[in-house]
Amino acid sequence: MTEISTFDAQCELAALVYQAGQGPDSVLLKFAVSLQARGLRPVGLVQRGHHDAGAAMLPAWMIHTGADVDLFQDQAEYTSGRRLDLDRLAQVRREMMTAVDRGADLLIANRFGRQEQQGRGLAQLIEHALRADVPVVVPVPAFRFADWISYVEGMCVKLPCDYASLAAWWSHINHRTGRAPEPVQRSVCEALK
Repeated sequence: MTEISTFDAQCELAALVYQAGQGPDSVLLKFAVSLQARGLRPVGLVQRGHHDAGAAMLPAWMIHTGADVDLFQDQAEYTSGRRLDLDRLAQVRREMMTAVDRGADLLIANRFGRQEQQGRGLAQLIEHALRADVPVVVPVPAFRFADWISYVEGMCVKLPCDYASLAAWWSHINHRTGRAPEPVQRSVCEALK
């Protein structure tokens, strides 16, 4: 594993920890859309489904462009299943790093999985965003949480897999850092005064 020096107590890094049967995808999609509706710039990738080699595809949504991406290799005639396309994942990672460099309010990294645990996959993207002082949220399966803690050297916030927890974490970041203040909600009567 690559030594990571970018994680410290000042980093805005959250693990959205989910159990078997829980899907972080819908939580992240709803959260990303709510940020976009407020004029904020979330960057990232949200998987739409489970990584199962027997599945026909592994669709994901590029939050900042709206593009759909299949993360599996094209199926060859001689294979019975499909595998994660590491070249496609690297291309997507580079595109997201460029988007972070152009200005992002939050990075949503697809998953902390075997590739990231080994310093590959989206690991470089996570490190890149943190070096750029962009908060990061990463869905982490509960069975990989100990590996995640080791990877980040214990420096993260652990969130349950629900929208309210994610929104509360985001609100805390905004309040503490002054980043992307939440819009003031006013009634119609107040607006017309």
